[in-house]
Amino acid sequence: MPSFTRAVALLPALFSTIAYAVHPVEVRGQDFVDTVTNKRLMIVGVDYQPGGQGAYQPSNSEDALTNADVCLRDATLMQKLGVNTIRVYNLDPSLDHSKCASIFNAAGIYMILDVNSPLPGESINREAPWTSYNSDYLTRAFGIVENFKGFPNTLGFFSANEVMNDLSTAEFNPQYIRAVQRDMKNYIKNHADRTIPVGYSAADVREILQDTWAYMQCVHDEDASSSDFFGLNSYSWCNGDNYQTSGYDSLVAMFNSSAIPVFYSEYGCNRVTPRDFDEVQALYGDQMRALSGGLVYEYSQEEANYGLVDIDQDGSVKLLKDYDNLQNQFNQLNVSSLEQANPQSTEIQAPECDASLISAQDFSKNFTIPAVCPGCQDLIDNGIENPQKGALVDIGDRNVKQAVYGSNGQQINDLSLNVVSDDGSNTPGGENTSPSGTPSSSGGNPSQTGDAAQPSETKGAASQIGSSCTAALIAVFVCALFL
Repeated sequence: MPSFTRAVALLPALFSTIAYAVHPVEVRGQDFVDTVTNKRLMIVGVDYQPGGQGAYQPSNSEDALTNADVCLRDATLMQKLGVNTIRVYNLDPSLDHSKCASIFNAAGIYMILDVNSPLPGESINREAPWTSYNSDYLTRAFGIVENFKGFPNTLGFFSANEVMNDLSTAEFNPQYIRAVQRDMKNYIKNHADRTIPVGYSAADVREILQDTWAYMQCVHDEDASSSDFFGLNSYSWCNGDNYQTSGYDSLVAMFNSSAIPVFYSEYGCNRVTPRDFDEVQALYGDQMRALSGGLVYEYSQEEANYGLVDIDQDGSVKLLKDYDNLQNQFNQLNVSSLEQANPQSTEIQAPECDASLISAQDFSKNFTIPAVCPGCQDLIDNGIENPQKGALVDIGDRNVKQAVYGSNGQQINDLSLNVVSDDGSNTPGGENTSPSGTPSSSGGNPSQTGDAAQPSETKGAASQIGSSCTAALIAVFVCALFL
């Protein structure tokens, strides 16, 4: 006999297990490509490390992706900003990041994760890299892989960040970075159900930049040590600059022939504030199609004064003028044009590693990658012990709990995350998150004004379940009545 009670009981499970998931992305030549739609993913991103490097305290059992309420607040504001990717620098592989990763996934936002931290033994020692390349270090790196390999919105992992910052640090570090990349890629091959790209984030030091890119992307004996992508931390375009004066033209000339995706892993000069971000139109314009976008440094206001938002100790947030200006720039992007993959760029093959690729005399021309460190092959083959493995979970309530204020001080009410229902990534949607008008003088919660106080639905961030999903759920519900 049909059980109505049983069917009703099944409904929460049906809705909570819906795969509101972005599509996994893979590398094809110069491009990141959606594996389902075959559209190019152009990174429209923000670097995300609330509290900065100093806030990373594993002893407190928390990091940037453990507090679900904070992640919901920030993912909602980034979604309205138009972001589709975040980079997170310092994470604890022993902690559960499932809720936060699921929140960003629901928002249509990918994640690029660094496997290192500022703590001793948790990154490559640039002064003596051979001393830090060991099983303890790789266990940590593999722990980050285990923690995030199960999320479809994990775009990639950074093996290292700015290890080389001058010629003196470019003699031995390149081969050790490639050794770590080799080990990470082989670990992913053995223990993940899909290929997840691994790359390097470089400082924009022009005397070594081209050699760093050439060394990292070239193919060597099929040892899997090459970078799958190349990030560049560049602040060369400041307010008032243009395509030529910023040096963007020379960067494009350098990377036009790249066989791997190149993107700005950090950008946003703050020599003049508030930043107007007029480089955005160049970065995503026709002249720079060889690059795959970039990540603005950074989401939260820290000591270095690069923030888009200011986070108070009570958890409330005020949008800064930088947020408004960046949103205005993102709103001008032609999303459909950015999503078009270029067949020629996706078919570029990396050159064989050779000393002729390196121009600086003191940059390493040694392409003999160090042997796998003692005890590390067992980790690669059999996995690390008792890893924390993340998985998508129901994100629950989508309403932002903390107070959020526009750049003019006026409170923004009724903020909630719009769940992407078409398995797509988030895109700029023409919103203006900061309310117009002036804040209330009463000192209380200002009333909302117009659409800005309750932002409209963004493109790629639909708040309702699609009709096809609804029909499928009804069908399952009806079937359950007769089980």
